[in-house]
Amino acid sequence: MRGSTLVTLLLGGCLSVPAFAASDASQWLNRLAQAEQQQSYQGTFVYERSGSFSTHDIWHRAQGSKVSERLLQLDGSAQEVTRVNGQTQCVSGALVPGVSVAPATSPRPLDPLKLMSWYDLSVAGESRVAGRKATIVTMTPKDQYRYGFELHLDSETGLLLKSLLLNDKGQLLERFQFTRFDPTSPSDTDLSASKNCNPVAQVAAVKDPSGPINWHSDWLPPGFELANSAVRKDPDSKSTVSSLMYDDGLARFSVFLEPLNGAKATDARTQLGPTAAVSRRLSTPKGDVMVTVVGEIPIGTAERIALSMRPLDPQAKQ
Repeated sequence: MRGSTLVTLLLGGCLSVPAFAASDASQWLNRLAQAEQQQSYQGTFVYERSGSFSTHDIWHRAQGSKVSERLLQLDGSAQEVTRVNGQTQCVSGALVPGVSVAPATSPRPLDPLKLMSWYDLSVAGESRVAGRKATIVTMTPKDQYRYGFELHLDSETGLLLKSLLLNDKGQLLERFQFTRFDPTSPSDTDLSASKNCNPVAQVAAVKDPSGPINWHSDWLPPGFELANSAVRKDPDSKSTVSSLMYDDGLARFSVFLEPLNGAKATDARTQLGPTAAVSRRLSTPKGDVMVTVVGEIPIGTAERIALSMRPLDPQAKQ
């Protein structure tokens, strides 16, 4: 994404698109953050990753301090998700296997001033998405540890109509785009989960990493901070799994640490579109631990984070 123009209009030839000041981009991001918490809407969007497409209906209602949301996949395997204030309430379909608990997380508002430390922000012009006028905001990373974003924001509501996730070569990794958008409030019926949507138990987040989370990273990409952490029992292995989530105000990744207790495990690295998953076996005085890093970050970044995890427990260091 760096060093290249993100938006090119092809109307009988190449027309350059003027870039506006970062302050204009900041205003649009502030408007987006407010709209997500205050504006209700419903519609249909397409999601593309690694050449695979899926279509989804979404209902989103902002009512006071409560934001309720329901997503329903319309093609392929039947999948459904409901959320309240960012916390998953139930899932169905292919999401169910392996999903027994979900960390209690709350949405974090965009902070343009913070993001400007790690991304170059600009307004790159206008577009039209789902029949609506949109403003294009680009976010180009200042280093190789994160991806770039191209956001198409609805000119009327400030909501996101389309987003592109791009690597440092400008290659598309992920696309989100509305095909139908209606800025009206969905009904209770629209937001009600079907009988096939299975409740997900919530795990309270532990914000103090010096508490139950006895792990830290010797290296993190600049700007990434601990957003929340939790400890839970894995229902299959019965082991205690520690999890930590980090973000830079936009991008996120999670680190999972599970004692192997003599079990066999091999290192692995996988990239699916923008999502990297890296697992590394780590030896500690208390036994081997499998460290897994998952997030929408370059795989090299995930690899370095996995190798940097260290125990904080004084007894583990003896």
